[in-house]
Order: sequence, then structure tokens, then C-alpha cells
Amino acid sequence: GYIGGAFVGGGTGVLTLSDDGSEFTRPVVIDVATGAVRDLEPGAKWGSEGFDISPDGRTLLTEVNEDGYSKIVLRDVATGKLLPGPKLPMGVITGAKFSPDGTKIGLSLSTSTSGGDAWSYDLKTGTLTRWTDSELAGLDVAKLSEPTLFRYPTFDGRQIPAFIYRPKGKRGKLPVVIQIHGGPESQEQPSFNPRRQSWVNELGAAVIIPNVRGSTGYGKTYLGLDNAEKREDSVKDIGALLDWVARQPDLDASRVAVVGQSYGGYMVLAVAGHYNDRIAGAIDLYGISDWVTFLQNTEGYRRDGRRAEYGDERDPRMRAVFDAIGPIRMSPKMKKPMMVFQGANDPRVPRSESEQMVARLRAQGTEVWYVLAKDEGHGISRKANQEAVRATEVMFLKKVLAVE
Repeated sequence: GYIGGAFVGGGTGVLTLSDDGSEFTRPVVIDVATGAVRDLEPGAKWGSEGFDISPDGRTLLTEVNEDGYSKIVLRDVATGKLLPGPKLPMGVITGAKFSPDGTKIGLSLSTSTSGGDAWSYDLKTGTLTRWTDSELAGLDVAKLSEPTLFRYPTFDGRQIPAFIYRPKGKRGKLPVVIQIHGGPESQEQPSFNPRRQSWVNELGAAVIIPNVRGSTGYGKTYLGLDNAEKREDSVKDIGALLDWVARQPDLDASRVAVVGQSYGGYMVLAVAGHYNDRIAGAIDLYGISDWVTFLQNTEGYRRDGRRAEYGDERDPRMRAVFDAIGPIRMSPKMKKPMMVFQGANDPRVPRSESEQMVARLRAQGTEVWYVLAKDEGHGISRKANQEAVRATEVMFLKKVLAVE
């Protein structure tokens, strides 16, 4: 893969970000005449996600994702030598560029306690300046939680990265909400997220956001660990997280809920099937309930791309795997309450995926809260719908986690 491109060296080379021959995307210079590649960061340990070059063409700025947190790294283009750069607050960059005169860097940054704000870094003085304080709609910043990064062991000895948000000043064992990202080619990062903060403050819950195998940000090998027939290995990573929760003196393993959307919705359904006795409830938002019907019914423009990630249901061997791991076939084990949300016009995960799951669960007597938005697609875009769904989530979580 390649990200971006810019001429350097008076037009003799093209600088780009590439993962060719590397676990991580890093800056390289490709010689225009010969095609030879000069690696500016051999043995990169973390991936670069964006770059800019100073107006004089001498300095490279890369936005590096280090364990979910953003860093700005500066290098000399000609030699690759590291140069002094800013020490940023713990958060996520959403853009960074040199000023027209090359004396400063402008950037936007989101943290767990602030929305996207504008900052600048003076290359000469080393001064980092915050220019804006984003409106948080009246939220008390002092009550917002900063996450802690941790790792937990899973079934094959790997260490799975995760962030945990804990409420301030709470005593006793805390209920737990585990939020699993979609994608699966995605990554949870510690940017501003009012939904998580509401669970921490309104429920008094510890909120855990894991980056199970298959997540981006940890190298190509990690990204491919859940492909095709290895799909349920990522579900086992959540089982290992439940083990970790049970070992924590301040967390209540009897009051754990799992939440996920899209692919994360599949993960929630699979967790509800495999670990039903270890959760108190689940929230599935437009998740995949049957791999075969999903691949057959998702819009044609994306079907082949999904088959490359998940496997091809037309292959008898892969179809047998899908038949074994499809959440809808685990429905008899799903006894704990579940909330399901679906957009009626979803082209990615069709409405039928949620409704066949809801019908199966209700037929067997499992409590289901089904929320259908007739004017939504894949996600929740309209403000009124967002408010309705988020309020329903909190009501559901209060019930299953026994929170007053």
C-alpha cells in the first residue's frame, strides 16, 4: 500500500508512505530514474498515517500512530536523520502541515477530554501553542475520564492492546462495558468520544475498548490474524478479556455488557453465543448474524472486497466454516437480554441480518429490544436518531448492569 506522494530532491525522487517490505507504513523515497527505494525509517516499529514536506523541501513531517496515540516525527529528507519535534498531549492528530514560510507546524488534535482543537509548534523555539478550546456543549471537563492503555494475554500467548476508562471517585466493584470496533480493519484510539464518557459518568462503569487481532495500527501480521477461517480467533480475544476482567479487584465480572456496531456487531453476537454465561447483556448495532446471507445480500459494489477479508461463501470449504461460526446458529445459547439497532436502508449490512436474528431470539424467549430507524443507512447520522438510540442504550445498560 502507498499513501500520498511528493517530489523531492529537485524532482529526482518521489517521497511516499509505503508498507512494501515492512510490517508498517513508513516514509520512503523512490528514485524517478531507476526506481530504487531509499527507506527513511528502516525497521519501523509503528506506522505513519500522513506526511508533509517543508516548503524548502528539506524537512519531512510524519504523523505516526504509536500504540493508538499520535506523534509528529521530523526527519531530514536527504539523510533520514531525526530532528527535534513537539511532545504532544496524549491524543489523536486529524491533520498536520507546515506553515507557508516553513517556520511552524499547524495541527489539529483530539484528546479524550477535548474535541478537535487547533495547535501550532514553533520549529525555532520549540513552543507548542493551543489556539482553540472546542465547545463541549456544557460538559464538565473535570468529570471526563482519561483512558489507560494496557495489554492482556490471550489464548495463543499474544498481548492484546486495550484502553480502559474508569469513573472518578467511584468505590467498590465497577460494572463493565466492552465496546468492540467495526471494520474489522480499524482501530480504537483515545480521541474525544462522548458516548464512552456518558457510560462512564451515567452508569459509573469502566469502559474497555480493545483492539483485538485484525485491528489496524499493529502491523500487517496482526492485521491478517483473523482472516477467513481464523475469524473466531478474534472472538477468543474477547474471551481472554473477560478472563482479565475477572482478575481485577475493582471490576465486577458478573456485570459485563458488550457493545459493537457493524463488524463489531458480529463480534457482540459471537460473544453472546460463546460466552453467554459471562455477560449480563449485549448491544448489537447493524451486525452480521449469518456470513452467507450477509455476503449474498450486501451491495454488489463491495461484495468482492468483503470476500477477500472474510472468505468466499461460494467455496464449499469456506461455506462450511461460515455455517459453523454464524452467530444465528448459536442463538439457542443466547439467553441474556439484547438490544439490536438497524438502519432500514443499510446497503452494507442489510436490514435482514438484524431482523432474522431478532426473530430467532424472540421465538426462543430471549428478551430483545429492537430499534429500527426508517431513515438511516449504515450508521446513525440524524441527530434525532442519535439521541433516541443513545438514550435507549443507556436505559438498556442500566437495566442489565443493575445500575440505579
